[in-house]
Amino acid sequence: MIIALIIIAFLIVTFFAFTNFYPSFGGDVSKQQKLIYQKSEQFKNGKFNNTNPVPKDLSFSETAQLAYTFFTTTVPNGRPKADLKANKIDSTNIADYQGDARMIWFGHSSFLLQIDGKTILIDPMFGKVAAPLPLLGGNRFNEEFPLEIEKLPNIDAVIFSHDHYDHLDYESVLKIKDKTNHFYVPLGISTHLKAWDIPANKITELDWWQGTQLEGLKLVCTPAQHFSGRKLNNSQSTLWSSWVIQSKTENIYFSGDSGYATHFKEIGEKYGPFDLALMECGQYNDMWSDIHMMPEETAQAGIDVQAKKIMPIHWAGFKLALHEWTDPIKRVTKKAEELNLEVITPRIGEEIMVKDAINAYTNWWEEL
Repeated sequence: MIIALIIIAFLIVTFFAFTNFYPSFGGDVSKQQKLIYQKSEQFKNGKFNNTNPVPKDLSFSETAQLAYTFFTTTVPNGRPKADLKANKIDSTNIADYQGDARMIWFGHSSFLLQIDGKTILIDPMFGKVAAPLPLLGGNRFNEEFPLEIEKLPNIDAVIFSHDHYDHLDYESVLKIKDKTNHFYVPLGISTHLKAWDIPANKITELDWWQGTQLEGLKLVCTPAQHFSGRKLNNSQSTLWSSWVIQSKTENIYFSGDSGYATHFKEIGEKYGPFDLALMECGQYNDMWSDIHMMPEETAQAGIDVQAKKIMPIHWAGFKLALHEWTDPIKRVTKKAEELNLEVITPRIGEEIMVKDAINAYTNWWEEL
């Protein structure tokens, strides 16, 4: 019994030492920061909350059962049979671009946006796995990117939606931080960025419905229904969000991760209509439907935000749920057709013109 207790104590100490000192876990929100965050309507009882009382706090046994189900369930067609090849784009094409607003999808929820002569990255996650350690996650579906991170030109701004590993990646941040002018994040995310040696004067934190200006562009941090945390003891310590990006002539919405709720209509009424809405569609399950939309809800959310067209995101990147990898795109396109909503489906690396009325993309996933 004594030996068993010693082993358990050793494992606990090792775990907390590892999570406190291994850099990919990021930082911890200080007591001083929590005092500041009390001004936020979302911050109650020492943590951030959704407008609705979700997600449900799982017990240890429920968490263990969920993890066991995920890691032991075989999903037919859970991954593409071959690597998803990305359309390549030359670095000079990015550095010298002065045309109309366009986007390049890097897979999952990561984008490069060029608008008003500025280059912006949205949730730039270029890591191999969506986990703090390579052994803790499956490889992403695309081995290569449209353009390697090292070849990216100067970046005017980086926007993050929340601190989960498939959106905020330590190694990716290290590779872009010295060529990035400024970071825009929801409340609390600065804790991680500062832990990774990004100066505080290069970070702007915003609460829901707060906006800021980026040399003529309007950036608004808008609600989402999700959660946060990079280790067991800091759940809900940072805020999660969606984003509105507006120029004089373009209006873009990025959903981040979110369950379906009334905030989509609120955002549409306040900031819509949108030329393009990038809408979460993937990694869903009935067990966590309050924090990730089902594909049919994704299409309805596109209607709610008053989008002229939507692009499903958060799929074709990682296997983080128990559905087939093509299930999201099949179901959302079917529902969108019923709702008379246009859906664009570019390959990774294909150019996306924000205001282009011509949809020339193919059902490329059917080839795989």
